[in-house]
Parts: sequence; C-alpha cells; structure tokens
Amino acid sequence: MPALPWSDALELGLSFMDDTHKEFVDLLARCEEAGDDALPALWDELIAHTADHFGREDEWMLSTGFASGNCHSTQHKVVLHVLREGAASARDGDLRPARQMIQELAAWFPQHAQTMDAALALHLRGVGYDAETGEVREPERLPALEISGCGGASCS
Repeated sequence: MPALPWSDALELGLSFMDDTHKEFVDLLARCEEAGDDALPALWDELIAHTADHFGREDEWMLSTGFASGNCHSTQHKVVLHVLREGAASARDGDLRPARQMIQELAAWFPQHAQTMDAALALHLRGVGYDAETGEVREPERLPALEISGCGGASCS
C-alpha cells in the first residue's frame, strides 16, 4: 500500500481541484514504487505536474483576491524548490533525497489539502469561481482587502 493512498478525507468537493489532487497522489505512489532506474524520470514528471497544479491554484488565488505573497502560494514555492533539489540529487546519482521526500510529501499533502486547499475551495465556491472560464460569478463577494494568509478563518 502506498504511503499516501487516496481517500475521501482528501476530497474537497470541487472536481477541478480533486482531479488534480488524485493525479498528484497517483504520481507520488508511482514514484514510491519505482525502481532506481525509473525514479528520476518519474520525479521529473511529479515536479512538472506539481508546478502546473500549484500554478493553477496560485492563479485562482490571485484572480479572487489573494495577495501575491500569501502564505499558501509561499508554501507552494518552498515545496517546488525542495522537489527540484531532489531532482538535482537524482541527476547526480543520489536517489536518497527523493525517496525520503516521497515519505515527507505523503505526510505533508493531507495537511495541506485539508487546511490551505480546503480554505481555497471554500473561498472559490463562495465567490462562484468557474475554473473553466476564470469567471467570478459573485464578484460582490470578493474580499475588500487582499488575503495575505491561506484563506482560512484562523489565517488571514
């Protein structure tokens, strides 16, 4: 069984987020199961997917009232930086950092999804965000001030 199996606890109720999260969990499991020869290419695939995944979330946040330096986006940047360090080590023949990161991502992701991403999902639903068109259907519900935190009630 993978270190991070998909579960209902990771569902946010927005298909455009949930589908991407399922893909992430799947790719992470593939990395975990990969032999040493296959891991570097799969790790690069995980990085490309994660960069796209985080990039879309960052765009959604910016278009719905988050400050560019909000803590959710900052966490995305940090995680991508660490993933890229793992790729550099793998290219140098050291797979240990990537293998350890798999376990750390399996512990980190549920927390991230159930807090920061859940707050973002709630916010996006609240303003009527349409991910297909980028339209905010209830612009009057956009925040008056930019959100610098993660969007949750305890993090403004």
